[in-house]
Amino acid sequence: MSDWVFGDRENGLSDKDNGLGLKAMDAEQLRENAHKMVDFIADYYKNIETYPVLSQVEPGYLQKLLPDSAPLHPEPLQALLQDVETKILPGVTHWQSPDYFAYFPSNSSVAGFLGEMLSAGINMVGFSWITSPAATELEMIVLDWLANLLNLPHDFLSKGPGGGAIQGTASEAILVVLLAARDKVLREVGKDGLGRLVVYGSDQTHASLQKACQIAGIHAENLRLLKTESCNGYSLSPESLTEAISHDIASGLIPLFFCATVGTTSSTAVDPLLALGKITKKYGIWFHVDAAYAGSACICPEYRHHLNGIEEADSFNMNCHKWFLTNFDCSALWIKDRSALIQSLSTNPEYLKNKVSISILRISIKFSRNLLYVVVHQASQGSTVIDYKDWQIPLGRRFRSLKLWMVLRLYGVENLQSYIRNHIKLAQQFEDFVVQDSRFEVVATRTFSLVCFRFLPANKTEEYVNKVNRDLLDAVNSSGKIFISHTVLSGKYVLRFVVGAPLTEERHIIAAWKLLQEAASSLLEN
Repeated sequence: MSDWVFGDRENGLSDKDNGLGLKAMDAEQLRENAHKMVDFIADYYKNIETYPVLSQVEPGYLQKLLPDSAPLHPEPLQALLQDVETKILPGVTHWQSPDYFAYFPSNSSVAGFLGEMLSAGINMVGFSWITSPAATELEMIVLDWLANLLNLPHDFLSKGPGGGAIQGTASEAILVVLLAARDKVLREVGKDGLGRLVVYGSDQTHASLQKACQIAGIHAENLRLLKTESCNGYSLSPESLTEAISHDIASGLIPLFFCATVGTTSSTAVDPLLALGKITKKYGIWFHVDAAYAGSACICPEYRHHLNGIEEADSFNMNCHKWFLTNFDCSALWIKDRSALIQSLSTNPEYLKNKVSISILRISIKFSRNLLYVVVHQASQGSTVIDYKDWQIPLGRRFRSLKLWMVLRLYGVENLQSYIRNHIKLAQQFEDFVVQDSRFEVVATRTFSLVCFRFLPANKTEEYVNKVNRDLLDAVNSSGKIFISHTVLSGKYVLRFVVGAPLTEERHIIAAWKLLQEAASSLLEN
């Protein structure tokens, strides 16, 4: 017999006097230590402005601070939290900082955090209806709520032929609908047609489309990223799409899939959905709309027009974890014809078939010679329920609808609309600062809460201007006071300033602009 003393012989975890002695799961230990963890996280948010926004560590820094192997014996939670404070947080780029203005936001909130906590506590794996009926049905309900807020067509609702499903990211959403489109066409033309399938987007479309094509087996030379122009606000012209499709058909290729964008990554350009959608319908092309960032703004009536033409789309996606106060990950995907997705992604091995108890399935009762027969109708196989495993790449899935449900209920639509409007107002204020300083210029039309701008010293070459803007970006980011990112538009190196962090206020906008002005002046002096 081992000398090891078991605190919980069933789970095999030690209960030695180590200051903690955590069991695998114990309600009272959870209560005590979860309080400590919540206090730690609350203090993190309370002090978040004291940290450099962009991590200032060098590559490999953590390898020098942590041991080479895991501890043999349990360690107390307090020691672990101390290491988080002194070793982990210095290597964190603080996306929730009010001075974070890079890329696009990745929102968190009290409601989102509580939903994430509850989901982690329940810790179910809801790949099919029977694995947890509430998880499936709440997801259907809450995505119908959101679809109605966005005024999506009835076909996108769960009561229609389509419905919504929460994916991990917009990249996953694009991949699954591309696979559905691919398989739908290949069932008609045969698998030999794969090499002739063509996918379309603009040169402003997110790179996830390219990755989806790589995974789906679409030949690299059959991905058309059509050129956009600054005169059109970097949105894709219908004429460009029509011309590309006509050329490919004449070449014996098969137009398969088109991805339009509402709120492109570089400049938040909006493609003209209605005109583009009519083209895709004419040629039988799958039409997907990626509104990963800007979709959230469309719950506000004054921004809903950016979705005009969505009725022509076959699928639509927005990231609730970007600008909708829902903690990562929570990417909402709606599809008009769920059967296309299910036919592409469905698997039904014996061990996943719903052979479940009578109490949770439809039953019918038959009498024969005084014998009672109970006929069990298997729910999934009878198409009476949804199994979300057939709407996504992985089998397993978390209870993500909980946090979206809690965000919608604990904040309400009016507060969510005000939240988005406030960020757009702050972005407009920053844009006004740029316009008022003759040394800077706005490079692209501001549509939502992203401002694309650059420092423009007088009488300098384009090459010099690009270099000085790279230097300006490095200067402000290395200060740790703010974090912004960049893009390239029409050959110009452009700085991106996007407002979207939950804690950002007017004072942060003012301070960020002052820092940029001072850094620009310093560069000119040097």
